[in-house]
Amino acid sequence: MKQAPIAKRMLAESIGVFFLVLIGAGSIIATSSLANGGGSAQLLVIALAHGVALALAVTAAMAISGGHINPAVTIGMLVAKRIDIRDAVLYIIAQVIGAMVAVALLISVFSGTIAYADQYTTPSLAPQISVMQGIAIEAAITFLLVFAVFMTAVNPNAPKMGGFGIGAALTIGILFAGPFTGAAANPSVAFGPEIVTGNFTNWYVYWIGPVIGGVLAALICEYALLRKR
Repeated sequence: MKQAPIAKRMLAESIGVFFLVLIGAGSIIATSSLANGGGSAQLLVIALAHGVALALAVTAAMAISGGHINPAVTIGMLVAKRIDIRDAVLYIIAQVIGAMVAVALLISVFSGTIAYADQYTTPSLAPQISVMQGIAIEAAITFLLVFAVFMTAVNPNAPKMGGFGIGAALTIGILFAGPFTGAAANPSVAFGPEIVTGNFTNWYVYWIGPVIGGVLAALICEYALLRKR
């Protein structure tokens, strides 16, 4: 199957991340603004919003760009030799731009009516979580996410389920890790907001953890589970 031009693939990736961040971060702002917001109900709403948004974004972009919607997935595809380095770099740039535009839009809309709207768009470590713990948690949930990508979308023998399994992986990752790290599992979801807000506290956690988890998952899936001897 012939690939789409790189400009179209970049646009698909950028739009996919835009909607993931718009709906995901928007759900955080929305639930935080409610008088009875907080606790497990808020976490469930946020997890479902992110998961459904990712499932739809991956499904929509899959036929054009492969539906990475995440630098960790793109880097995983790179180490698995399923994308070349030039395209990988361009994908990552497009993904970060998509996140930046979504956050800029959210802040412009809500900053006048909801206090600290900019802070709701940027993931952060809970006070009791160290940097190393944060990296380990982000690596673990990104491993699950990239494992789902390879085994449901890349695997030619997998059931044709679009992005459902990938969205489900993000949902349960947020249910587990949301209270501890914000459960980014996606460097662009953290880095785009950080660029817009200027809040770069522990920014490296959301690159190191997801990249480690994504690369490990990609290597195991590609060379131990999918590739024929």
